[in-house]
Amino acid sequence: MAAITRRIARTPEACWRRFIDMDALSAWLPNLRRVRVITTGADGRPHEVAFELTSSSYTLVYAYDEATLTVRWAPRTGVRDAVRGEASFAAAPDGCLMTYQLEGSDARSTRALAEPDALVSAFARWMLQSA
Repeated sequence: MAAITRRIARTPEACWRRFIDMDALSAWLPNLRRVRVITTGADGRPHEVAFELTSSSYTLVYAYDEATLTVRWAPRTGVRDAVRGEASFAAAPDGCLMTYQLEGSDARSTRALAEPDALVSAFARWMLQSA
């Protein structure tokens, strides 16, 4: 997984909260048709989430590390056409540094979501516009 890093003129905490907000994904995630939280963890955060994109559907399982403001996701066991990755948010001058890694089970599933750089750019633009 190659990492993409982008500076965003918002606090790391604000970026983290918005990134893990499944209700807000459709505002910035390209090609997303529908998202549905299947289960939540003891902390109330989405644990298993179903995604319907324009060209594929899959379920991801999320893990959160609030101490490092990192979220990781992986396909549910047995799912082939899905993506795995992580995003982290760290303090930087004038905002936060978002580091994003995305890996598809094949090139098709990664392209169906979006090129990782375009995805990070879309999130950064949305964060700046929705302040």
